[in-house]
Amino acid sequence: MGSLLFLIYINDLSLSISKLANPILFADDTNIITSNTNPEEFKNNINSVMTKITNWLQSNLLTMSCNKTHFMQFLTKIQNERKIQITAPNSIKTNINSTKFLGLIINNRLSWKDHIAALTSKLNKTCYAIRVTKPFMFVDYWERSIFFNVHSVISYGIIFWGNSHHSKSIFKIQKRIIRIITNTGSRDSWHQLFKQLQILSLSS
Repeated sequence: MGSLLFLIYINDLSLSISKLANPILFADDTNIITSNTNPEEFKNNINSVMTKITNWLQSNLLTMSCNKTHFMQFLTKIQNERKIQITAPNSIKTNINSTKFLGLIINNRLSWKDHIAALTSKLNKTCYAIRVTKPFMFVDYWERSIFFNVHSVISYGIIFWGNSHHSKSIFKIQKRIIRIITNTGSRDSWHQLFKQLQILSLSS
């Protein structure tokens, strides 16, 4: 009920800026998307949105979490970043290159390089933990361990980042973990190992 009441409470936030930008609300997380081909109008538009949000927050006895508020310009490979400062309550926001959104790390070129790098680091730690604890565990535990500690991590948001060429590093770690569990070498067919454990490969 608490979450429902909160959603009702902030329901009109999007209406206050809908003419200037496209707001996206998820629980207490608010994202605002705006675009303009004219750099000066773009800058003015963003600051107008921030002013309206600030006024709305003050009217509803709420405060903005400034340390969690970021500004990102999405660019193509041939575009250059424009230096823009946004005035927020008691702070000035400058452009950042990446941010975390609902568990996914998004960068300003949507390459998924940063997210896959973070995922690689996390899975490498899991791989090390499996290697160290393997002698003390039963085989059936390893199958559950793979599913919960590896499969769940890999599958989250894969519809977005899975086709990135950076994802090859994730598949290498996945195969390495499978070989640790099955006591097999690099020359053994990974197709058969995945089939044996009934685990989907990254591409699947």
